[in-house]
Formats: sequence, C-alpha cells, structure tokens
Amino acid sequence: MDFFLKHQKIILRSVGAFLLVLGLTLFFWAAPQKVMNENEKAAANLARMESSVSGEGSSKSTTQQSNHSTISASMVETQKKQLRMLMIMVMVFGAGFLGYSFLKKEDK
Repeated sequence: MDFFLKHQKIILRSVGAFLLVLGLTLFFWAAPQKVMNENEKAAANLARMESSVSGEGSSKSTTQQSNHSTISASMVETQKKQLRMLMIMVMVFGAGFLGYSFLKKEDK
C-alpha cells in the first residue's frame, strides 16, 4: 500500500495512458472494412441464381435459413453495440485516470 501511495501519480498516468491507447486501438481496429469486392459479389450472386434455377433448394429450408439469418444478424448487431460501448468505457476510464493524476494534489 505504501508503494502505491508513494508512486500514485505515475501509476495513474500510466494506467490512464494505457487505457486511452487501448481504446483508440480498439476503435480503429473494429472499423468496418469491405469484405467482398464487386467481382466476388457478382460471382456469389451468379452461384445463388444457378442453384435456384436448378431447383436444389426447397421452400422449407429457405424459411429456416431466413429465420437463422435474422437471429444471426441481430446477434452480430448486438456484438457490435457491445464492442462500441466497451471502447467508450475504456476511453472514459483512461481519460478519468489520466485527468485525476493531474488534478490530484500532493500532501506534503
């Protein structure tokens, strides 16, 4: 405990700077990127049309797939919101630690 009280400013500044850097890194790491280019999209659409023309799919399987896709899409959106909230919390805590280390008065 004595070590923490002796080096409180340095510890708070380093933890605050680390959390700010971590939050910014997470923010730029999680930025959306293009997954497929135009040629890959066209090839996927062509394969989908060919399979529907050949009659490989049934109406029962397509309804089940659509139900699964809506659940999957909502889960992905929830995960994105949770990651965004985590990034915001990390940056707020980092700024708080850093700010408190500068505002804390020394007792002599």
